[in-house]
Amino acid sequence: MENFLKELNKQQYEAVVYFDSPVLVIAGAGSGKTRVLTYKIAYLISNKFKPSSILALTFTNKAANEMKERINKIIGQDVSKFLWMGTFHSVFARILRYESDNLGFTSDFTIYDTTDSRNLIKTILKELKLDEKTFKTSDVHSIISFSKNNLITPDKLLETYNYQDKQKQSELEKIAEIYKIYNNRCRKANAMDFDDLLINTYILFKNSQNILDKYQSKFQYILVDEYQDTNYVQYLILKELSKKHYNICVVGDDAQSIYSFRGAKIENILNFKNDYPNCKIFKLEQNYRSTQTIVNAANSIIKNNKGQIFKNVWSNNETGEKILITEHETDRDEGFYVANKIIDLIYTYRLKYSDFAILYRTNAQSRIFEETLRIKNIPYRIYGNISFYQRKEIKDALAYLRLIVNTSDDESLKRIINYPSRGIGDVTLEKIENYANSLQKPIWEVLEYQYLVYLGLNKSTINKIIDFKNMISNFQQLSKTTNAKQLAQHVFAESGILKDLYTSHSIEDKSRLENIEGLLNAIGEFVENNPENNQIGRYLQEVSLLTDMDDDKKTDNDVVTVMTVHSAKGLEFDVVFITGMEDNLFPSLSSKYNIQLLEEERRLFYVAVTRARKRVFITYSNNRFKWGKSEKSLPSKFLSEIDLRYIEWNQKNGFIKLKNNNEMFNNNKDVIDNDFIRKKTEKILKSSFNNINNDNTNFIPDNPEHIKEGMIVQHRMFGVGEVIVIEGESENKKARVYFPEIKQEKQLLLKFARLKIIDKKF
Repeated sequence: MENFLKELNKQQYEAVVYFDSPVLVIAGAGSGKTRVLTYKIAYLISNKFKPSSILALTFTNKAANEMKERINKIIGQDVSKFLWMGTFHSVFARILRYESDNLGFTSDFTIYDTTDSRNLIKTILKELKLDEKTFKTSDVHSIISFSKNNLITPDKLLETYNYQDKQKQSELEKIAEIYKIYNNRCRKANAMDFDDLLINTYILFKNSQNILDKYQSKFQYILVDEYQDTNYVQYLILKELSKKHYNICVVGDDAQSIYSFRGAKIENILNFKNDYPNCKIFKLEQNYRSTQTIVNAANSIIKNNKGQIFKNVWSNNETGEKILITEHETDRDEGFYVANKIIDLIYTYRLKYSDFAILYRTNAQSRIFEETLRIKNIPYRIYGNISFYQRKEIKDALAYLRLIVNTSDDESLKRIINYPSRGIGDVTLEKIENYANSLQKPIWEVLEYQYLVYLGLNKSTINKIIDFKNMISNFQQLSKTTNAKQLAQHVFAESGILKDLYTSHSIEDKSRLENIEGLLNAIGEFVENNPENNQIGRYLQEVSLLTDMDDDKKTDNDVVTVMTVHSAKGLEFDVVFITGMEDNLFPSLSSKYNIQLLEEERRLFYVAVTRARKRVFITYSNNRFKWGKSEKSLPSKFLSEIDLRYIEWNQKNGFIKLKNNNEMFNNNKDVIDNDFIRKKTEKILKSSFNNINNDNTNFIPDNPEHIKEGMIVQHRMFGVGEVIVIEGESENKKARVYFPEIKQEKQLLLKFARLKIIDKKF
């Protein structure tokens, strides 16, 4: 037996050495799934699998790099470098660059990130003269992204969502038009967005049996990390690639499937045994991270989900402290409690600030913690803010380098043609862009003297544009003979970027200059690590595939980590505060009447609890500021699901140790779970029907100003419903109302809704 296998426990060992059929490894939180994946790859290579025949897919570059480092230590870098290992997007981008001709792209295609995509959508909205309040850029982008990941083309979009509402249908038709133009513009710019890297790989394999055969034969063994996070397109590609050798091993935890909003489908892991009937299932159930109390409490939470693969996670670590749940009058009180508790624990147990994490459900909750941590002089870092590669000066600098590699990249050209300022105004650029679009050409191709004269531009402006084009052309020539760092230094100096930031005396520009220096350092590091292939095109391929999930969530600084639960997945801390545990916040309001969403919210809570090694503190407040006003809150229904043996509850009426669920509700009579709410709603609705005059001629609506959250109201068409939330102000005030008769939630503009109040107090 290989020496490295001695480090595995029995379940891990069995999962590593088995490869006679497809394998599903269900890995509980903190159970060593990365070790299993890493050692399985090393074991496959030691058992005569060529490294180049192994495909290993992850969701973050960080995870892929960690696995590569571990494999290097076991089998050596000379062998591991031939592995096809990386994120779905990076591996598929590699395939697409090899096969780009088959899709009508060139191998140097640009990869658009979210910002690039939204800028392009914003341009299209402007061209179509569409109201950006009705067609929000982010919403349109989300619909296009969701459609791509579910293989819904612009033409199929209208068939997929067939609205009865004429206005909704009209809006959808416009979105389908935007979607079609967006696709055409990407192709014209020789660019793919992140979703295209997946869908174009699927199209490539679907339309070319020869290419599919080539990669099916090449990849003799496929391994997938975090399989519960795969979407529909990823699932289909994996199914096709594994058909020939039938060697696939997927690792994941259905209890940590929390990304449905990104298109992830938990069904992929739940139904794996249906897709591969002779698969072997291994369960990694020993948690090496957390105390027994934390593990047992997490188990008691997740057991309430019906859609899951059962496992019994356990820990051999110390028993540990009970989870402390504390009630606070306001969210500000909650913030001060957390800050004071951190100080207390640091001095009592000699902990570091970096041992702590404050987790919350939504980014809006961060403000209170920022304020209270500052007041208490506690150093902190908030994650989820703008990443390094999304900062303006970095996007500007990279746009120069991207245009050098791909002159068809309109988004990069528009970004830098007048940065630093060259006297080429927005009106001029818009005129050139519209002309290029009318000819179905990239903007670069119409930056020629004859075209610019035809457009009626004055001589001074034409000269500035020609000078810009000549400068980029010179950079292109230089790129053929220099490495990425040498080129970048020359470009940033000659383009005027460095001079622009050097001559400014503002603190902000000094910081921007430091960021440009940081970018040059990153490019220099790339050159050092890639002596054989250190050209700018290769660097851009790597940096374009970084995602928000790759932001380094570790820091050398001794600071408290503040972040959403979604951002915390994959991380661990000694002490975790889970804050804002209130109904309609965690779980979210949108999950109130949707069992699938509610189960995902419960999985998110499970993820939060299992981030902790030693202590978990859960907080909630009775009053929380939302939309500028204080609102009453109820404790989260999830709190009642934690086994009472593992918690202590500090409430307004004193510190109590709970023995059973009935006692908890006796001590806190305001806690009402969603089933109770639903039954009470039905009861009110039933009694309300008796008081309703079904003759619509006598239907008299109430003043919209009198409609409040929690009321039971009647709508002429939809029947009786409950007002879930009121949003907006004055003329734009809207109500979200759930109507049990039609089992739908409707958003209604109150001034037109004509609602009649049936029951004033819920």
